[in-house]
Amino acid sequence: MSKTSLEKPEHLELTRRLLNQQSFSSLLRLLQDVVQAWELAEGAALLLLHPPGARVSFYGLDRQQQSLSFHDQTLLANGPVLELQRSGQPLRATAAALAERYPQIAALALHPSFSHYCLMPLRAGGVLLGGCELWRSNGKPFSDASLVKARLLMDLLSMAVEQLQLREQSQGQQRQLRRERDDYRVLVDVTNAVLSKLDLDDLIGEISTEIHRFFKIDAISIVLCGDREDLVTLYSTHYLQNNVAQRQQSTVPLAGTLAEQVMQSGQMLLLNLKQSDQLADDERQLFDLWHEHIQSLCILPLIFGQKTLGVLKLAQCQPDNFNAANLQVLQQIAERIAIAVDNALAYQEISRLKERLVHENLYLTEQINGNSPDFSEIVGRSQGMSSVLRQVEMVSKSDCTVLILGETGTGKELIARAIHNLSDRRDKRMVNMNCAAMPAGLLESDLFGHEKGSFTGATAQRMGRFELADQGSLFLDEVGEIPPELQPKLLRVLQEREFERVGGNKLISVDVRLIAATNRDLKQMVADHEFRSDLYYRLNVFPLVIPPLRERPEDIPLLVKFLTYKIARRMKRTIDSIPAETLRLLSLMPWPGNVRELENVIERAVLLTHGTVLNLQLPELQFHLSPMSPAGPLAIPAGQSRTAEGVARPAADSSGPADEYQRIMQVLKETNGVVAGPRGAAQRLGVKRTTLLSRMKKLGIPTR
Repeated sequence: MSKTSLEKPEHLELTRRLLNQQSFSSLLRLLQDVVQAWELAEGAALLLLHPPGARVSFYGLDRQQQSLSFHDQTLLANGPVLELQRSGQPLRATAAALAERYPQIAALALHPSFSHYCLMPLRAGGVLLGGCELWRSNGKPFSDASLVKARLLMDLLSMAVEQLQLREQSQGQQRQLRRERDDYRVLVDVTNAVLSKLDLDDLIGEISTEIHRFFKIDAISIVLCGDREDLVTLYSTHYLQNNVAQRQQSTVPLAGTLAEQVMQSGQMLLLNLKQSDQLADDERQLFDLWHEHIQSLCILPLIFGQKTLGVLKLAQCQPDNFNAANLQVLQQIAERIAIAVDNALAYQEISRLKERLVHENLYLTEQINGNSPDFSEIVGRSQGMSSVLRQVEMVSKSDCTVLILGETGTGKELIARAIHNLSDRRDKRMVNMNCAAMPAGLLESDLFGHEKGSFTGATAQRMGRFELADQGSLFLDEVGEIPPELQPKLLRVLQEREFERVGGNKLISVDVRLIAATNRDLKQMVADHEFRSDLYYRLNVFPLVIPPLRERPEDIPLLVKFLTYKIARRMKRTIDSIPAETLRLLSLMPWPGNVRELENVIERAVLLTHGTVLNLQLPELQFHLSPMSPAGPLAIPAGQSRTAEGVARPAADSSGPADEYQRIMQVLKETNGVVAGPRGAAQRLGVKRTTLLSRMKKLGIPTR
C-alpha cells in the first residue's frame, strides 16, 4: 500500500514545524515560505472566526514581515469570509472583482498589490475555523490543480491554527484568572483593613492608605451625611510629596456638588475636571494642589441596605488608573467601605449611649447599693418571715436560680434585692424587669435587645436586660406573664447562657444570676399548657414562698411603725406616736393587697395627720378593708384555697369572685372609673394597675 500524502516524510516534517509555532506571526512567516516554495501563491493571511461567528479577525504580515492584525465585528464578517461560511467552498476572484464587491475592505489596504485572490476554508473536526487568504501578482489565476495542492496544506494549517487558538484561549483564561486573583487579593486586603476599624477617624485613615497603596490614587475623600440634610462632613486625604498624607476634615454644603448628584442617582460618576467647570471648593482645590493639571475624578456612592451614607471621591492626574478593571474593583471596595462606615457610625452612637448609660448607672447603682446589704427594709419577726430570711441567707451565696412566690404586694422585689445584696455579685448591678408591664410584642426586644433595622422603629442597636445584667443579677417580676412563644428563648439563656439579639445572628454570652417572681400558680399553668414545664423546672430550682400579711398579723405592728416613720421622714413630717387601738385594728384586717396596701393606708394617714400622733380614721379604714374571717387571724379568707406553693387563690365553689366584683365596682364608682394614678382605683385598693386590670378582665368589668 502506498503512503498517503500526509504520511510522506516531508509532509510529516511540515506538520511538525507548523504545530511548533507559538504565535500567529511566526505561523504566518512559515506559511508564506511554504506557499512560495510550493509555488501556490506569493503571500498568505488568515481570516479567523470568533464563535458564534459575529466577529472576524485578520492576521497577516506587512512589507517588513512584521505582524499585522485587524479586528472588526461587522466589516470583515461581511466580507469574503461570509461567502465561505455559506458555500463552504474555496473562493477565487480577481483583484478588480474583489475590490468592486468589497470596496471598504479594499480600502483597508491589508494586502499588497495582487492580481488574483483565493480564500481557502480551514476546518477542524468539521467546524469552520475561518479561511486562509492566498494571492498572486503574476497574473496567473488559481487553477483546480493548485487548489488540490492547497487543500493538503490547509489540512495541516488547520491543525496549527486550532492549536494556537486553544493556546491563546488558555492563556487568556490564565490572564483573567490572574487578574481576578490579584483583584480578589486587593479586595480582601482592603476589606480586612477597613472592617477591622470601628473608630471613624481610624477607618477614614485606613481607607485612604489602602486605596493609595493599591491604586496609586493621590486624592481620596469620604463625604458622609450628618444630622442636617444640607451639610455633609468631608474627610479628605492628599498624598503630595514622598507619599506623605495631608488630612483635613470640614463641614461643607451639599447643594450643587457632584457628591449630591451621585447620592441622588446612586450611580458612579467618572469625568475629567476642568477649570471652567462649576465645582465645589474641595474639587477646585485639586487644581491648586496639582498645578492645574486635568483631574480625572471618580465618585462612588456609599450605600448600605437602603440607606445612602455618602460618597467616596477619588481624583488622579493619570486617567489610566480608572480603567474598566480598576473601576470594577473600586466599586466592590466602595460596597465594603459602606459596611465599614455603617459599623463605625453605629459604634460611635453606641459609645455615646454607653457613656451616658455609665453615668446613669453610677447614679442608679449608688441608689441601689445605698441600701444596706441586709434585711433593713424587710420587717417581720413572725415564724413565716424568719424562715424566709433564713432561706435568703442560705441561697444568696450560691448562683442558683431563685423563684419567689407570693401574692401581690408581699415584697417580692425586696427579697430579690436582699438576695443580690448578700451575694458575691453585690458590686454589680441588679436589673429589674416587670414582665406584665411590657407589651408582648416588645418583651423579646427588651429582654434580649435588638439590632438596628430589625423591625420598624429599630433605628439603632439596643442592649437587652440580659446584657445589662451581665456579671450581675436579673430580677424578672411577674415571670408567669411571659408569652409561650418567648419561653423557649428564655429557657435557652438559662441553659446555655447565650442568646441572639432580635434581628441578629451573633451569639452573645452572658453571666447572669436570675431571680424570678410571680403571684401566679406556675404548676397549674403547666398543667393548663400555659407555661412550659422545662422552663418551670429551670426556674423552680430554689422556690421561696413569702407568706401573705394576713398569715403573719404579729408583723403588722412592726410594719406600721416602720412605714409610718419612713413615710413621715420622706414627707418631712414628725410622727412619734401610734395609738395602740390603731395597731390593734390594723392587725385584724385581711390586707388582700398585703404590705403594699398597708403602706398606701399609712401614707394616707400620715398625710391627714396634723400633729405628732398618727391619725388613722376608723371610717376610712373600714371603707377600704373588711375584718378578717372569724376563723382566726391566720385563717385563709373565705372563698380561697391554698396552692402547693402556699399562695392563696379563689376557690371554684365560693362566693369570693362576687364579693370581689362588688368591691371593685364600688371603688371604680368612687374614682369615676379611673384605674391608674394617685387617685385611681388601683391605688385605693392597694394593688398594681396591671393586677387590677387583670382582675377586672377576669370578672368581666369593662375599662374606661
